[in-house]
Amino acid sequence: MTADSLDAVAETADRLSALLAAGLPPSAAWQHLADGQASPLLTAAARAAGAGEPVAPALVAGSSAAPEEARAAWRALAAGVAVADRTGAPLADVLEQLAVTLRDLQGAERDVRAALTGPRMSGRLVLALPAVGVAFGLGLGFDPLGVLLGTPLGLACAAAGAVLYLAGWGWTRRLVRRARPSSDLPGLEAELVAVALAAGLPVSAARALVRDLAAACGVALRDGPDIDRSAALATSAGVPVASLLRSEARHRRRRAASDARIRAEALAVTLLLPLGVCLLPSFMLLSVAPLLLSIVSSTALPL
Repeated sequence: MTADSLDAVAETADRLSALLAAGLPPSAAWQHLADGQASPLLTAAARAAGAGEPVAPALVAGSSAAPEEARAAWRALAAGVAVADRTGAPLADVLEQLAVTLRDLQGAERDVRAALTGPRMSGRLVLALPAVGVAFGLGLGFDPLGVLLGTPLGLACAAAGAVLYLAGWGWTRRLVRRARPSSDLPGLEAELVAVALAAGLPVSAARALVRDLAAACGVALRDGPDIDRSAALATSAGVPVASLLRSEARHRRRRAASDARIRAEALAVTLLLPLGVCLLPSFMLLSVAPLLLSIVSSTALPL
C-alpha cells in the first residue's frame, strides 16, 4: 500500500466527516465528494446513498477497480461505514477515527519509503553492473559479447553468470518486499469494536458484529488477542473498554511503524548478502571474464 493511496482514502474520510459534522445528510455529503472528484468509486457510493441503499457494498465493489495498493484502505473505510450504519454510531466520529488511523499509517509509510530509497537504489545500481561492464569493453574496442556468446568458455560464463544474476535479482526483490510495511491496517479491529461499544453493544456482540461486517467487506482483522487483553484489563479495573481499545489501536500502529522502520534500516545490511554471493560473481562472469577472454583472443592466443 502506497502513501498516496492512504492519503486519498484519509482525505475522503476527513472531508466526509467534516461535511457530516456540519449537518449535511449522508446522501448530500457523498454527492458533494463525488462532484468534487472524478472518481467512479465515489460516484457509486453517492448513487447508493442517494437511493437509500447501504454505501459499504458500493465502496467494496468500487475498490476492486482501484490500484491494488489502495484496496485495503478503501475496504477499511467501507467496514467503518458498515459498522456505523449497523450500530447507529455517528458516522462523522467513525470517519474521524479512520482518518486518524490512515494518517498514522501514512506517516509511517513515508518514513519507510525514505529509509528504503538508499538500499533500493544501491540494489538497482549493482544489477546494472554487468551491462555497464559489457559496454565498457565495447568502448575499449574489444568484443566481449562475441566472446561471451560465441565460444564454449564464454557460453559457460554466460550460463553461470545468468543463473547467479537471476538468483541475486530474485533474492534482492524478496528482501525489499519483506522490508515494506504490510498492507494490513493494524489497530483497525480495535477501533471498530470501540465504535460498536460506544453505540451500546456488549463486548462479545460488538466483536462478532465487527468481524462479520469486516469479512463482508473483505477486510482481514488481526487484533483479537489484544482486544481480549484490553477487555480483561478494563473489566478488572472497572474502566470503559472503548478507551482502552483506542489506546491499544494507537499502540499497534506505532509498533507496526517501528517494526517497518527497523526492517527498512536493516535492509542496507542484508542486501550485502545477494551482492556478495550472487551479483558480484555474476558481474565477474558476465563482464570481466568476457573482457579478459576478448583481450586474449585479440592477441591471437588460443582460448
